Order: sequence, then structure tokens, then C-alpha cells
Amino acid sequence: MAVPKSAGGRYTVVSGGARPPAGRKGKVIRYLVEVERGLPFEGREFADEVHRILNDRRSWGFRFQRVERGPVRIRVSLSSPAMTDRRCHPLITFGTLSCWNDGRAVINAVRWNTGVRGYGRDVASYREYVINHEVGHGLGHGHQPCPGPGRRAPVMLQQTKSLYGCRPNAWPSPRR
Repeated sequence: MAVPKSAGGRYTVVSGGARPPAGRKGKVIRYLVEVERGLPFEGREFADEVHRILNDRRSWGFRFQRVERGPVRIRVSLSSPAMTDRRCHPLITFGTLSCWNDGRAVINAVRWNTGVRGYGRDVASYREYVINHEVGHGLGHGHQPCPGPGRRAPVMLQQTKSLYGCRPNAWPSPRR
């Protein structure tokens, strides 16, 4: 699928919500999902994937509740490269990176579509990584280095840029 360098320049909030998993402990974090108009992605499919990732036991250990309005701690925004550059400013994303900025996990639609070299053809795992990484910033986590050649990368390693000798890892707690 072709992802345009620039799309509509405005977001549409994905309608509906999704409850956090029942029967699990942990603080509930309200978030919403939005998709830039003009991108070739189905908003509900993107939102469902984000919800699945954030509520996976290997993720951050919170209970994430997707809402369509009201106070939220996090916005997850699927964005064209041009919108990513604009929303991430003053960070420089070169139209290729994603970021956390101003309460928003800005997810670059090109990366969402194709992944990165370090993940090979495993785009699904890269998607898990980029959501966990950018939301991790929103939860207060900073970047981490590779702990050593051949070791599992921390999810807060900038794996989109390079694995720095580590093996790819999409999860904060991969052994849960």
C-alpha cells in the first residue's frame, strides 16, 4: 500500500471505545486514537491493534481504556510523514521517525506500513515495538542503550534507528 508523504493535515478520532481487560489489576489509563484524514488505513483496525498491544501482559502493566472524548492521558495519532514532522517539532524526525510530544504518541504511517530493517519482514512486531516505545515516553520512560551485543534490546532503545548490536524486542516485559 502506498502511504502519502502528506495527507489531510487534520485528525479524526476513532469512534467508540474499548474497555481495559477484566480481571486484571493495575491503574486504568484513558487514551484515545486518531488517524490523519487521507491516510489509507482503517481507523478502527488501527485502534483495535493499539488496544491489543497496550493491554498485552508483556506491555507496561497498566489497564488501558480507549475513549473517544473527555480527559485522556495519551493520544495515539497515526500520521503522515509531513504531519509527523509538524507534530514532533522541535524534534527532527526527517519524515521517517515517530515520537512522543505534547501528550501524543505520533506514529509515522510509513513506518507503521513497512516497519524497519532491524525487524526484517516482521512488521507486526515492529508495530508492537513502536506503540510500546512511544507510549513508554508518555509514561515517563527515557531512552535506554543496548545492554550488549546479541542481547535483547530494551523497548526504550531507539530501535527504529538501529539495534546497536542488540536483538529486536517489542515489549517492556517480554517474559510475562
